[in-house]
Amino acid sequence: MPTLEQLEALLAREPDDVFLNFGLAMALAKQGRVEDSLSRFNHALSLDPRYVAAYFQKARVLAQVGRAEEAKTVLFQGIEAAGAAGDHHAQGEMAEFLESL
Repeated sequence: MPTLEQLEALLAREPDDVFLNFGLAMALAKQGRVEDSLSRFNHALSLDPRYVAAYFQKARVLAQVGRAEEAKTVLFQGIEAAGAAGDHHAQGEMAEFLESL
């Protein structure tokens, strides 16, 4: 996986790349930079509201820091997006995670 610095350098050239924004959000989450991570997930989702993995991972970050109600809201959005995309596997995973909260 690319380093935080590598992702930031790539994003300097392609700021609207959804996958790079998602990758940076994940890297920031790993470092415990929750708000920065959530901001990047939000940006990725603003670029492509159908990017289902971003909903799931954003909800995981929120749940890990005790923000379960926010995580539930994100999961509801993600379940809807996954359903619209026909991604029943992701829809099921998010529904299971939602039940666990």
